[in-house]
Amino acid sequence: MKKTSFIKSVILLIFGGFISKLASMIKKIVMARFLGSEGMGIFALSSPAFILFMALAQLGLPVAISKLVAEENKNNKNLVLGIIPISLLFNLTLMALIILLAPFLSTFLLNEKRCYYSLIAIALVLPFISISSILRGYFFGKQQMFPHVLSCVIEDVIRLTILIIGLPLILPKGLEYAVAYTFLVNMFSELTSIFILFFFLPKNFKITKKDFKPNKQNIKDVFSIGVPTTMSRLIGSFGAFLEPIILTFVLLNCGYNNKFIVNEYGVLNGFIMPLILLPSFFTMAISQALIPGISNAYSKGHKKFVKKRLKLAIFLSLLVGFPATLIFIFEPELPLSFIYGTTDGIEYIKVLAPLFIFHYIQNPLNAALQAMGKAKDAMNGTLQGTIIRILAIFSLSYLHIGLWGLVFASSLNVIYVTIHQYLKINKYLKN
Repeated sequence: MKKTSFIKSVILLIFGGFISKLASMIKKIVMARFLGSEGMGIFALSSPAFILFMALAQLGLPVAISKLVAEENKNNKNLVLGIIPISLLFNLTLMALIILLAPFLSTFLLNEKRCYYSLIAIALVLPFISISSILRGYFFGKQQMFPHVLSCVIEDVIRLTILIIGLPLILPKGLEYAVAYTFLVNMFSELTSIFILFFFLPKNFKITKKDFKPNKQNIKDVFSIGVPTTMSRLIGSFGAFLEPIILTFVLLNCGYNNKFIVNEYGVLNGFIMPLILLPSFFTMAISQALIPGISNAYSKGHKKFVKKRLKLAIFLSLLVGFPATLIFIFEPELPLSFIYGTTDGIEYIKVLAPLFIFHYIQNPLNAALQAMGKAKDAMNGTLQGTIIRILAIFSLSYLHIGLWGLVFASSLNVIYVTIHQYLKINKYLKN
């Protein structure tokens, strides 16, 4: 894959990411205006569960399929279609399990009964996410970014449209139902994405029942990559899932009331974190474009190519992340008031912004490790960072500093994981 081709892929993914992020921003504005800080707090408490279960649903398949397709030594049709029955069976089982455990999770772990309906909605979405992720992996491996970009843009438009139309109708029934609806709309948007991606499959992809029969070697190869990748995501997602549980438990024991916790958590996770992670759509685009080229080059021993490509990816990530960081540090009220109509959480963003510059280069580093077949190293870095994060949340929150314990713990996690991944890559790329 030539440098110009890589740049073209990055530009296309950035364009699609920009449209998606714009739609996401409008979605956040709509939610903030209708749900308020209390509703955003319920949403923030439920979101880590969504991230966790979504990581489980995908089983690391997008990265695994992308890598195997890029290496060009498999029957791609069976590789893609043969994994779908296994993925669906797993996700239907997972969906039933979540529905069964939803009362316990909402009442005893999240300490917020109103999260129950959100968990049910999340469960219903998972099978659709699994299928769309498999198809995206194929197109990434083929280095065909347009189907992914188009499906994402239309998916975002559908999601936003259904949200704007339905949220005012659902809200009178109760805040918990309105929050659950914000998760449920993903079912319709993912279904739209699946239809679009199927439309772009090659003409020689004539689908028969035989194509859905799993090939043992393909399954083995997919899961040898997918399992470590999934574990890496699960570790981070499980840490995010534990975050509100530990935070709520400690802060309640420290004398903070539930309303304060929900509101402040809503501000931090509903307003500040999405804003500070805004440049990540650029770095994610760069990372997605990085995997096929590095995977192909590293398998052939072209380490110099890998180094150049990774340096370019990091440079492009900082080119976006650094100016955004300066705005967040010196003029945080501008993006906050423009996007959310509030200035709540300005002090949080001033502290987080300079430290999250590490996060903007973390995505390319993770993608490079996965493309090089070193997903276990990425997983270990994530595991260690998550342990540090959880221990820091637990201990710092007992200092009676409110949500600042979470702020400092998040910063420690980002810095540690980024340095860990960099050192691992440097080790493998030494001549």
